[in-house]
Formats: sequence, C-alpha cells, structure tokens
Amino acid sequence: MNKALAQHRHDRQAAEYARSLIEASLDPLVTISPQGKITDVNEATVKATGVTREKLIGADFSDYFTDPGKARQGYQQVFSEGYVTNYPLTIRRNDGCLTDVLYNASLYRDARGKVLGVYAAARDTTVQKQAAEYARSLIEASLDPLVTISPEGKITDVNEATIKVTGLPRDKLIGADFSDYFTEPTKAREGYRQVFSQGFVTDYPLTIRHKDGRLTDVLYNASVYRDSGGNVLGVFAAARDVTAQKQAAQYARSLIEAGLDPLVTISPQGKITDVNEATVKVTGLARDKLIGVDFSDYFTEPTKAREGYQQVFSQGFVTDYPLTIRHKDGRLTDVLYNASVYRDTRGKVLGVFAAARDVTAQKKAEQEVTSQRARELERLAELERFQKLTVGRELKMIELKKEIQELKTRLNASE
Repeated sequence: MNKALAQHRHDRQAAEYARSLIEASLDPLVTISPQGKITDVNEATVKATGVTREKLIGADFSDYFTDPGKARQGYQQVFSEGYVTNYPLTIRRNDGCLTDVLYNASLYRDARGKVLGVYAAARDTTVQKQAAEYARSLIEASLDPLVTISPEGKITDVNEATIKVTGLPRDKLIGADFSDYFTEPTKAREGYRQVFSQGFVTDYPLTIRHKDGRLTDVLYNASVYRDSGGNVLGVFAAARDVTAQKQAAQYARSLIEAGLDPLVTISPQGKITDVNEATVKVTGLARDKLIGVDFSDYFTEPTKAREGYQQVFSQGFVTDYPLTIRHKDGRLTDVLYNASVYRDTRGKVLGVFAAARDVTAQKKAEQEVTSQRARELERLAELERFQKLTVGRELKMIELKKEIQELKTRLNASE
C-alpha cells in the first residue's frame, strides 16, 4: 500500500512538473486526441484564442483557425507520419484578431508505447511575417533589379524591376537558372559561385538579355544571406543598370580616339590606365603594352616626366609642360603637356588626364629661325668689319692726298 501511494505521489509530482513546464512556455501549446479534440492547453493558447481553458478542452482543434481544413490535415499528418515541422496556420481570436503561427507537432505515447494523441507547439510568426512584408516592400521599392539565388543557382525570388528588365513574369523566373538571362551564362554562373565561396562580389559586370532581345549592362553587388543559426540559405544580388554610363563612356572614348594629340590617363601611382591611338603611334607600342606601365618610362627625361604628373596631383593641373617622347625606334617627338586631375561623382581624385601637343615642327622652325638670325648677325658683323676697313683706307687716301698737296705747295713756294 505504501509503495502504491509513493508511486502515486511520484506520478503526481511528475505531472505537476510537466504542467509547470507547459505553462512556463510563451508559445501556445496544445494536446490533441486521435479524434482531433483538444485535451489540454496552456495559458498562451488561452490568450491567443481569447477562449477559456474549460471551453477549449473537448472542442475541435481545427475550429480556431482561419483554415480549418488545413488545420485538420496538419494534425492528421502527425498521426500518419509521426510529426510535422513548421506547419503554417493562422489562429483566429474570438475578437477577430489573427495570429500567424508555425506548428511543430509530434505524437505522445503511454508507458506501453500506445499513441495517446498529438502534442503541438505554435511559434507566433506575426512579427516575423510583418518584418518579411516590410523587407518585401523595400525590395519592391527598389528601382534596381533584385534577385535571390539558391545554392543550386536557381532563382528563389525577384522584384518588379527584374521582371521589367527580363520581360518575364515572376512565376517564370522563380525556379529557373539564374544564369539563363544573361549574354554570358558561364560568367553569370561564375559570379554567384564566387559569392558562395567568398561571401560577396562587388561591381560584377554582366549583360541581361530581355526576352525581346534588348540588352541591359549591369554591375552586380551580391552577398550571402543566412538563417538565425548562421547557415547560408542563398545569395542576395542587386544589379545597377550602367547602360547609360557605358554609353557615356563609349562616347567619351570616341572623343578621345578622335583626338590627333596623344592622350593618356594616369593613376595616382603614376601608371598609365588608358591611351588613345595617337599615343600608340608616337611611342610605337601597342595599347596593352602601355597600360599598366609607368608613364615616365617613355620620355627622354623620366624624372622630369614624373615631376610633371606629380605636380598635377598636388596643384590640380599643369600647362605647356615640355617633354620629349621617345619612340621605340629611337625617334624623338617634342611635346607640350596640358594636364588636370579627373574625379568620380563624389569628388574623389581618380587620376590625371593629360594631352600632349606635338611641337617638334614648331621647335624645328624656331631653331631654324634662331640659326638664320645667328647667320644674319654674323653677316652683319662681317659687313661692319669690311666697312670699317674700307672707311679706314679712304681716310688714309685723303690724308695722303692732303700731304701731297701740302708738299706741292711748299715746292712752289720755294721756287
């Protein structure tokens, strides 16, 4: 008798302990019989439904949801499969308020293993859902094409801007291969793989092909996104349309190439970043050989060339800076450089833009003028010397004539 009483006390204490754990939970907890009736609830369930414990127990579990059929299917799935995970339902409170929840449920058994019912715990996801809707609003508000990509490279979500740039509806894009919508699918595939391996990509260039054939040049910035446990779920990628920017760059490039003067851009480190055809001709070197090398290497006075571009970075410009370019075959070209810094949209100095005016002919003409002048001055000096010599002779003749006359006068006088 004492042993039975002790066992009863133990069982009662265990039940009270289990009850305490159930009531301590902030999540709605419920047990359901094989017939779908509620057999127990905690206070969180009372609050979520607005119905007292006495009224809930014995009622049909599915009666407290916006979709009773789905709720019924949920607990029936537990009985058939043993559990459900993150089963979405919406609880309807007696005053009409709705609470979005995810149910996790499993079977519970007696000591002999007989199934007694279902134990179900609901996690309130209303705030989470509101946050997701807010994030969705932000995504849709973006004018840039935004897309999420699974680890398998499949599109899992897109915004309206992506729909417009591809010309395809959302349901056609989701589930499709991300790389299918670009002129270079392999490059697109390499891009999102790089995100998974490195965590991000920045300004990754791709060209989106619209279903009607139109092309849009974009730069992708992408990073991985994770769940609360830190597990990578996929890639979030944003594309900035740079078609107009690229067209402007091509227009600027055309202007540069149209110039007959050698034009060059120089980095803050003094490396050539771009050249035009006139620079190629004056140096005798191909564009790919010039880009990336030191600007000062192609002049007869490298130090003076280096001082020149450094002066641009310190003062903002140089005007008529004299240098001599050395062609690879040894020919020399005298030039005057005019250069200034160029900046990005934020005003940050990116480098130097320098234009060289060929003054070889001008310098040669000046040298010829100087030589001609020197020859003329020499001729003038020679004439002056000759004149002096001639005048000296004439003066001597006059003096001689005068002396002869004086001698004649003396002779006549003595006779």
